[in-house]
Amino acid sequence: MTIDNFNFAGKKAIVRVDFNVPLDENGHITDDTRIRGALPTLKKILADGGSLILMSHMGKPKGKVNPKFSLAQIKDDVAKALGTDVKFAPDCADASEAAAALKPGEVLLLENLRFYPEEEGKPVGIDKADPAYDEAKKAMKASQKKFAEKLASYADVYVNDAFGTAHRKHASTAVIADSFDADHKMLGYLMEKEVQAVDNILSDIKRPFTAIMGGSKVSTKIGIIENLMDKVDNLILCGGMTYTFAKAMGGKIGLSLCEDDKLDLALDIMKQAKEKGVNLVLGVDCIAADSFSNDANTQVCSVMDIPEGWEGVDAGPETRKLFANAIRGAKTILWNGPAGVFEFDNFAAGSRAIAEAIVEATNNGAFSLVGGGDSVACVNKFGLADSVSYVSTGGGALLEAIEGKTLPGIAAIKG
Repeated sequence: MTIDNFNFAGKKAIVRVDFNVPLDENGHITDDTRIRGALPTLKKILADGGSLILMSHMGKPKGKVNPKFSLAQIKDDVAKALGTDVKFAPDCADASEAAAALKPGEVLLLENLRFYPEEEGKPVGIDKADPAYDEAKKAMKASQKKFAEKLASYADVYVNDAFGTAHRKHASTAVIADSFDADHKMLGYLMEKEVQAVDNILSDIKRPFTAIMGGSKVSTKIGIIENLMDKVDNLILCGGMTYTFAKAMGGKIGLSLCEDDKLDLALDIMKQAKEKGVNLVLGVDCIAADSFSNDANTQVCSVMDIPEGWEGVDAGPETRKLFANAIRGAKTILWNGPAGVFEFDNFAAGSRAIAEAIVEATNNGAFSLVGGGDSVACVNKFGLADSVSYVSTGGGALLEAIEGKTLPGIAAIKG
């Protein structure tokens, strides 16, 4: 069943959204991209004459109630975005009456799902090495199923529109789907778009294909780097992982980020790229700083020769040119991870150069997919989110999809 083909008139729809939005110290939303992303699905259900039960997680409360992660903080923002009043259920597992009382066009927001350990389905307070762990895991799986069934009991139809959690086999993202037949469970518009965007990157590649992988660690990106090796023409590796490669090649990197146990892996990636004919683009120079602050003293230096007491914090001017050249001619582009500490305005030039080159290529007909929290924050910061083909709301989910893994949240609906 697709959301377009379903008529929600008189139906209660429980929708898994990803409202895990960033909040400031006063509980105010600093970026509402995820709420805006869910609106087409939510508005379609209300316009049909259905009622909405919204469920989401926020943060990592680890199965305990924590006011810091309460969705009550965002209720008014959701109401404003939807243009209608939103009721609130302070306990997601005790909302039967509130759900039953919903009339067509009404909206109920459930409290944070992760206040219950059953949502994630992991035993709490027991180590994996403990002999009793397997039994505890089995018991938790049974509890998770009951928790999912309780959530399902509130509604007639289930819609998953939370791509950001689609790689998790949680109660609300996968297990709940077992309680609905094929005609009463579906992906929301945002999920459909995400699945299509990944398909464009993996199945419908227009060449040349340039992937840009940033971030601090090679180890967290190794699966995706290896999977992309068989698909891309150009692979740009940037951000903190630059210095692991520089050190592996015998460079002096000062205080720069480095995974000392991954130097052999870095050399192996370079060897693989050569063998597969992939143009691997690494930084040649960087902006080095003498402290981790926007006001630090800086100098441009070779990534192979960073002075003692200094650390690489952004791509240098020559590196930016290299990156831009590898991006401009591309017809398919994937960007995940910044080129530097873009949160500091003085160290955002490398990430900005990448973003601007992607926009230029997109204007020339490329399909560009930007995904992963930091890359999304980059294009939003630079005001360029509307100038790329697609901005993904999923970080880990996007990476796992591109690694070629099956996402439980999608498999639970599509089979």
